[in-house]
Amino acid sequence: MDRPLAGYSILIVEDEPLIAIDIQRSFEAAGARVVAERTLQRALVAAEHADLSAAVLDHALGDGNSSLLCERLKERDIPFVLHSGFRNLEGACNDGVAVDKPARPEVLVTAIVGLLRIRPIAH
Repeated sequence: MDRPLAGYSILIVEDEPLIAIDIQRSFEAAGARVVAERTLQRALVAAEHADLSAAVLDHALGDGNSSLLCERLKERDIPFVLHSGFRNLEGACNDGVAVDKPARPEVLVTAIVGLLRIRPIAH
């Protein structure tokens, strides 16, 4: 079985539990170590992990939008995918790859694999 994300640590930020579980399972099946958070505040803490390779972010969370998180990931040069129904995002969020919601989790895995092949991260 192909495990293209073996050795990578992926942050998943999604506040809808069923969506989060599906995404997490797909990334784990691809070999990734997953850190899953459902709030902006917890995601901001998780974004500081030294071994973080990439992230998948929902934009609209229960405690705020992901703009601060996008800024922090950009500062740390960590690639990310915005999995959101929102368009016309501003600031650092425009530096992420946009994948419209709803999307199959495999589409998110493919997007992250593509980002990591373009910009390999030490892991």
